[in-house]
Amino acid sequence: MGNRLFSIAGICCLLLSAAFVLPADSLAARKKRIVFGGGPAGGTFQVVANAIQTYKPVKDMKEFTVKAQSSAGSVENLRKTNSGKHDFSVVYSGHVYLGRNGKMKNDTEKYDKVMGVAFLYGAPGQLVVRKGSGIKSAKDLVGKRVAVGNAGSGAFANCEMFFTHLGIWDKIERNAMGYNDAAAAFGNNQLDAFWLFTAFPSGAVIMAAQTNDIELINLEKDAIESGYFEKYPYFSKLTVPAGTYRGVDHDTPSFQDAALWVANADVPDDVVYKLLSAIYTDEGLAHMVGQKKTFKAMSIENGITGIVTPLHPGAAKFWKEKGVLK
Repeated sequence: MGNRLFSIAGICCLLLSAAFVLPADSLAARKKRIVFGGGPAGGTFQVVANAIQTYKPVKDMKEFTVKAQSSAGSVENLRKTNSGKHDFSVVYSGHVYLGRNGKMKNDTEKYDKVMGVAFLYGAPGQLVVRKGSGIKSAKDLVGKRVAVGNAGSGAFANCEMFFTHLGIWDKIERNAMGYNDAAAAFGNNQLDAFWLFTAFPSGAVIMAAQTNDIELINLEKDAIESGYFEKYPYFSKLTVPAGTYRGVDHDTPSFQDAALWVANADVPDDVVYKLLSAIYTDEGLAHMVGQKKTFKAMSIENGITGIVTPLHPGAAKFWKEKGVLK
């Protein structure tokens, strides 16, 4: 009987001890998980999400933890951020604009819960072909095998929009695949060309240039001649500099959209503000550039460049304090 009482008392002590231990453990468990939507392997979107997730001051924040999550890209991120499956993500400014106004292709839903946080970098169209292929314009792709980006990605959506505008979308042999897979297929002679909509230098194009002599197509010329800039005014002109890729020793004119950091409207203002305050410091921006040189475009001065839709209130507070937003 004494042993039984001792056992019961022991169990009670253990349960009581656990009761005092659990709150500390559960505190860590209750740390809010913030999902940051990135993109496919080989693309810059995923580098953004990973870079923010791994930055030490972000990792050390007590209130929440950031988890980078891969995705198909811009269009999927738009939809998942609007639904709240992603708290943050990277989306092209054009898709935020079209989505907010119910003008996405074959999709009249209004994605009005996606709000701007910051400008990240300009993402240009890049069309890679083999040197000596005779392909001098996107219009020369008729009948050719072309990788057009992952289905659901910004690359795919922008390729479809541009090629449809040129009247060639239904006249090419389309292959929906990510950048690295496209570069490998191109290297194996399974493709005549592949399209990217991402910052340069792209690892996938560097890969392709190691196994083939490549050429980039002048997309600005096609855009100007077809009236593309008039129809889609959020695109701007830019040039891929000579020497960006092996064997391409001349400047290649193209066009770009702005890649934006966006947030779901329901993300607390202080979460947005704290993340911006961590990343947009000298140390934070140096960390980003250390992950990819593309992020040299990130700065206080360029903070809201390319954002033509409403800012998240937490972001508006931050950019007003920095004197960027009047």
